[in-house]
Amino acid sequence: MSAVIRRGADKPSDSKPLIALRAVNRVHDAGAIAALRNVDLRVETGDCVAIVGASGSGKSTLVNLLCGIDYPTSGAVLWEGRPLRSRRDWSRLRRFRIGIVFQEFNLIPTLTALENVELALLGRRLSAKLRFARAAVVLERVGLASRMHHIVTRLSGGERQRVAIARAIVNEPQVLLADEPTGNLDSASAANVADLLFTLCETTGMTLILVTHDDAFAARCQRQVRIRDGVIVDDTNPAVPFRPSEPKDAAKAAT
Repeated sequence: MSAVIRRGADKPSDSKPLIALRAVNRVHDAGAIAALRNVDLRVETGDCVAIVGASGSGKSTLVNLLCGIDYPTSGAVLWEGRPLRSRRDWSRLRRFRIGIVFQEFNLIPTLTALENVELALLGRRLSAKLRFARAAVVLERVGLASRMHHIVTRLSGGERQRVAIARAIVNEPQVLLADEPTGNLDSASAANVADLLFTLCETTGMTLILVTHDDAFAARCQRQVRIRDGVIVDDTNPAVPFRPSEPKDAAKAAT
């Protein structure tokens, strides 16, 4: 399953993107470290985007801003054309409309696979029976029907990442953010997880934003955004020609 996912390329450039960054800077240590510099990015509904860069390039900072885990020092992050500034707004989006898959799995080790997935449904005011049923269906969908009652520490790395994916999609989010989702896996497990991510997004229409340093993994996405030293240096978006801009002084932008 190595076909390139091609969706979202026919969106008009003047429509409101699902998520957008406008002239975003993110600095640390009073401007001494610039993680991102004057970043502009728009992600359309249905896009399949790989954010590519070496370790320390700023790609994880970028994805943290896209889901409201972190906030820009200056500039704006917009959801469907609306700037979001409150933690409450972002928290609600992450609960219902943004799914996140982390490199480290971030599962609760004392719970079963099923219980880990059910946790994501607690804010939905569903009955225990319905939470169980929905979690079970999603675990079956990711190939873990026979393992759902196992404590997650007894699962392999690939199986744990499948549990994490099931947890991320159980609320049927609009966008799935995956930050180095195969980084801690052996090659066979990594290939299986990659196939699962692309299959899920192709069949459900979810927007996929994939953070990776693996060019082969990124090549399966319809669009690649390359970042270096906190600056986007290339964007293969077929709908909008890429025009690199001179990075602004991040320390000045922060003042």
